[in-house]
Amino acid sequence: MPINAALADAFYAPIPVHDDSPDFLGHVEFGYTHLSGNSNSETFLGKAQLTWLQGAWLSRLRGEARHASEDSETSAEQYLVSFRQRRELVGPHYLFGFGRWEKDRFSGYDHQFTAITGYGRQLIDDDRAHLALEAGPGYRADILPGENDQRLAVAYGALEAGYALSDSATLEQELSLETTRKNSTVRSYTALDTRINAHMSLRLSHEIKHNSDPPEDAEAKTDRITSASLRYEF
Repeated sequence: MPINAALADAFYAPIPVHDDSPDFLGHVEFGYTHLSGNSNSETFLGKAQLTWLQGAWLSRLRGEARHASEDSETSAEQYLVSFRQRRELVGPHYLFGFGRWEKDRFSGYDHQFTAITGYGRQLIDDDRAHLALEAGPGYRADILPGENDQRLAVAYGALEAGYALSDSATLEQELSLETTRKNSTVRSYTALDTRINAHMSLRLSHEIKHNSDPPEDAEAKTDRITSASLRYEF
């Protein structure tokens, strides 16, 4: 399936709309592992995403939940909800905006809310590959337990790319940088999709999130997540 026809799975602003783009699509993604014996561990990954087209506007709503435990002790717990829009302009140019709420139990924050808008340019756009760059200003609210909330201006930049390795396999790479006067956050997401049938695919992914100066209660500056999951598209 060509990348453009499926509107890909961009973490950032959705890729361009074409004549054969569907008006509505979505997917759910699940991953689960359980290990028992000398050690006992359990991990769960759940994602859902809806994309719809209204005139020149392409909108995307997504949610994520992750949980991991070892010997009945929680070692990871993360939640995310995001809404994004893309507005096509003349040529390879577009405008975008998004709002994101996220909660990570071990990040040092109670939760964070980010809103960003800006300009993007589609550098490559064909059936085999796509590449886009985008940048813009934004705002972030950091809610810290037992401390005053922080309201921060954000400078944002991102890269989103995809390539069809074959008729049944695609590779995606997404990278963003969000900089404030307090710290900088780098996010990287790499995913390999292998299609099983018209609706199902297997996804292998690796995600990195690095905060240059997290709160003192944070477990670490860098989170790394490697996942294998099944995706169902509709």
